[in-house]
Amino acid sequence: MNYESTIPSENIATFDDAEARNTNRKRLIITVAVIVALLLAYIGYNYFVGGAVEEDGASQAPMVTVMTPGKQQVVRTINATGTLAARREIQVSVVGEGGRVTNVYVDAGDWVKQGQIMASIDQSVQSQQAASLEASVGVSRADLNLAQANLDRAEQLVDRGFISKADIDRLTATRDSAAARLRVAQAQFNEVRARNGRLNIVAPKAGLVLERNVEPGQTVTQGSGTLFRMAQNGEMELQALLGESDLANVSVGTTTQVTPVGTDKILTGQIWQISPTIDPQSRQGVARIALGYDSALRPGGFASARIQSGTSEASVIPESALQNDSQGSFVYVIDADNKAVRRDVVVGSVSSAGISVTSGLTGTEKVVLRAGGFLNPGETVRTTVQKNADGS
Repeated sequence: MNYESTIPSENIATFDDAEARNTNRKRLIITVAVIVALLLAYIGYNYFVGGAVEEDGASQAPMVTVMTPGKQQVVRTINATGTLAARREIQVSVVGEGGRVTNVYVDAGDWVKQGQIMASIDQSVQSQQAASLEASVGVSRADLNLAQANLDRAEQLVDRGFISKADIDRLTATRDSAAARLRVAQAQFNEVRARNGRLNIVAPKAGLVLERNVEPGQTVTQGSGTLFRMAQNGEMELQALLGESDLANVSVGTTTQVTPVGTDKILTGQIWQISPTIDPQSRQGVARIALGYDSALRPGGFASARIQSGTSEASVIPESALQNDSQGSFVYVIDADNKAVRRDVVVGSVSSAGISVTSGLTGTEKVVLRAGGFLNPGETVRTTVQKNADGS
């Protein structure tokens, strides 16, 4: 029995035509999609790139943020450094003839009163000399008393004729000679006593002992140099070095803030003297700032000072806008053609508001706030404006 079936040729032809039509339709759809995609890409390219280039050739320029700083009142602050020293330094040395030191009663860092003995000198020999002269004063006084008594008795006998006028004159001369010898002996005794009083090393003024250069047993003379260094009343000063222009902007009585190196203390002082001369080599002068005693102040050390010298109008810019190189400080400003232009500036005080610019800006420029280090003079940029330096 034959189970084979036969497909009519008409059905096979119909099936082949349908499959061909589906294939052609798919090819057409793919072709149309590719054309549409290319068309969209072309339109997008012309719109986003080609059109932008035609409208603005600088569309690829970097974007920078700028500000117009304007002008404002700022406190002019001068920063300076200098050396700490005693405001009135006293060098104590041997005043008398000197001798062997027996005791030293003070050390560096001690406070002394005026007239206080700082070191004593052996006075054994001088004491004997003083005792001898004191005895001579006693002898001279006794001679004077005897001469006066003889004169008094003689004057009582003149009227009786027992004593002549010549004897009275002789006794008077004897009395006067004894009085003169007493005065000489007294003067010699006072001189030795004064010399002995100058043997001890005493404080000429009250103050703080800064340095001690003598020890017991040491022999000292007037050529021994300085035995003690003192700061009168413990007062200190900062000898601040200022340039010519800064020195011209400070005055006596100006309040300052002083910070000794190595500490975080801020001490208040006042300028009490301004140097009348300028060093021809460094072109600097000295402003002497008076300071009260503080344990952080050590003569010979360094300290920094912030001197307020009034107010002035200046542009204030953030620290990020300021650039520095071998030629000095500068900022970038954007001109009318959106090009970066280098502008050299002179900076002043630094505060929480920013850095004041004392010269180089009028306040109306567009100053680049950030990214100035990546710009070159003449480079075209795009800008976005920020009015305030604090970003508000």
